[in-house]
Amino acid sequence: MKIVFMGTPDYATTILQEILNSDIEVSLLITQPDKPVGRKQTLTPPHVKRWLKESRKNIEIYQPSTLKSSDATAKISSYKPDYIVVAAYGKILPKEILDIAPCINLHASLLPKYRGASPIQSAILNGENFTGVTAMLMEEGLDCGDILAFRYVKIEQKRVDELFDELSKAAANITLHVLKNFNQIKPIKQVDADATHCIKIKKDNGLVSFEENASDIYKKYRAYTPWPGIFLKNGLKLKELKLLDDSVKNDKIGIISKINKNSITLTCLKGSLEIAKVQAPSKKEISILDYIRGKRLEIGNTLL
Repeated sequence: MKIVFMGTPDYATTILQEILNSDIEVSLLITQPDKPVGRKQTLTPPHVKRWLKESRKNIEIYQPSTLKSSDATAKISSYKPDYIVVAAYGKILPKEILDIAPCINLHASLLPKYRGASPIQSAILNGENFTGVTAMLMEEGLDCGDILAFRYVKIEQKRVDELFDELSKAAANITLHVLKNFNQIKPIKQVDADATHCIKIKKDNGLVSFEENASDIYKKYRAYTPWPGIFLKNGLKLKELKLLDDSVKNDKIGIISKINKNSITLTCLKGSLEIAKVQAPSKKEISILDYIRGKRLEIGNTLL
C-alpha cells in the first residue's frame, strides 16, 4: 500500500509517525510552506516537516503555495497513491486531487458536530463532555464527507494542548484501522441537519473581562492556551488559572479578594478564579505575587 500524506502541525506528525511504524509506504509528504514566525519573522518549517527531516526518513517533501494548479495535481498523480491521508493540512482539497485516490481526513471532532477550523476549542467553549476524532472520506465541501470511523475522548478539565495530544494518538490509531480495512468499511452518511460549524480563531478571541462568569473565563483559558492565550483589555495575559467557584454572584467584580501563598483569588460576575502567573505586554511571564508587589496592589484592588 502506498499513500501520500498531507498535514502540517504536530497533530499530523503523530499520525505520520504511526503510519511509518507500520508496513504502509508513505511516498510523499505535502505540507504548508515555511512561514515567518515571531518578532524577528524567522522562516520556520511546519512541525511535520521538521520532524521528518530530523528523523532522516527518505520521503520527498512538497510545499506548494496552492493546490489549485495543474502542477500540484500532476505531482501527486505521479506517485500513483492508493490513498491520500489528510490531517490538519490547512487547505481544502480541489476536486482534481480528490479524484486521484480516496482521500481520508482525520478531523478532530465527532462529525457532523464542529465542522471547520477550531473543533477542539469549540467543544471546550461549549462545555461538551466528550470530543473525538472522525475518519472521513473527503468530498467537495467542508468536513461533510461520509464517516469511516470515530473515537471518543473525554474532555474533563483538559486544556486544548492536552486534548490535541490525546486526539492525535486516537487519530493515529484509527488511521491504520481505516487504511487496512478500507474495503470492508461501510461509510456512514453525515446528517447535515445536525452539523455545526466553528470559526477560525483570531487573537482578539482571547480578550476576557471579569464581568463574565468565572466558568466562561476558565473555558476560554482552556480553549485558548497556548494560543492566543487570554488577556485583559490592558494587555495583561492570565497564564495560570484555576476555577474556584462558579455559582456565587459577587457584589464587587474584578477585585482581589484573597492573597494566597502562591496565587490570588479574584472575583468575577459570578464565581471566582485563582490566578498564579501573569505576563504584562512585552514582558516575561512572572508570578502573580511578584506582579502585585510591583504594582503595589492589595486586597480590594483590581488588576486593571
